[in-house]
Amino acid sequence: MAENIAGAAVADGPASCLFGMGEPNEAFARYFVGASYLNPLTDPAETQFIANVTFEPGCRNNWHVHHAEEGGGQILLVTDGRGWFQAWGEEPRALRPGDVVFIPAGVKHWHGAARDSWFSHVAFEAPGRGCANEWLEPVDAAAYDALP
Repeated sequence: MAENIAGAAVADGPASCLFGMGEPNEAFARYFVGASYLNPLTDPAETQFIANVTFEPGCRNNWHVHHAEEGGGQILLVTDGRGWFQAWGEEPRALRPGDVVFIPAGVKHWHGAARDSWFSHVAFEAPGRGCANEWLEPVDAAAYDALP
């Protein structure tokens, strides 16, 4: 058994990972609390970037915004585990396999695993013009810890 970021015992990896766990997400690690893993499913030089992202229990990304001059945003297809999504000013939404989240460009949000579950989603960058991500502050730890 391993420990998650809160020191709780968890299995050493997800029970399943439909699209593969991938490698440690080192390039974006500074924007996550806990460990995440990235498995690119497409080549961004050829098409829109699509990747499987896996979060260890308790891992979540910082608040962030997908900006675009036109179109853009992000689509999440939940494939494994249990997690959370929250748009700024809204209540957190529990996520389970089969859930789909569309995040329009310009919406501040975060997503990640539940404290006690591995979590995976396929992330699509929605087509658009002038697309860019802005990474912001971490999710308030007390607010996250209060989630069921």
